[in-house]
Amino acid sequence: MSIFPADIVAQAESIVRDFTAAGLTISTAESCTGGLIAGVLTEISGSSSVVDRGFVTYTNAAKIEMLGVQEETLTRFGAVSEETARQMVHGALFRSRAAVAVAVTGIAGPGGGSAEKPVGLVHLAAKSRKGGLIHRKMLYGDIGRDQVRIETVRTALGMILELAQP
Repeated sequence: MSIFPADIVAQAESIVRDFTAAGLTISTAESCTGGLIAGVLTEISGSSSVVDRGFVTYTNAAKIEMLGVQEETLTRFGAVSEETARQMVHGALFRSRAAVAVAVTGIAGPGGGSAEKPVGLVHLAAKSRKGGLIHRKMLYGDIGRDQVRIETVRTALGMILELAQP
């Protein structure tokens, strides 16, 4: 029995099946989800042929050291920004052997939000070595920490599936 909702498990199963068939691998760069995206993917039997690696980069220092996010980007735009998400996904892709990477950074709450960056704001990016790039700015709202994280996983898996389409 999974800790994830059935639709998210179904998304993960689809990714593992499709990526296995295509011989593709995935890497993840996660901040606010703390490894949940990699976690749901690795719940699926056979995921070892698909999941290359996951980076949990909760601090700015980790984003810089592990993913190559520029300190100037974090200072100028903040950890929760489109610019940071884009640099995170680039780092996850090119510091791995994966064909596709996904990155998430956001404010899950209950605190930490502001007028400019409210609780429930999440920036996601997915990138393919073939050149495809998707960014999503999600405003889930103050729906609770667990629910923001689950919704982020759902969105991220959907982006992986979208990017993998021929």
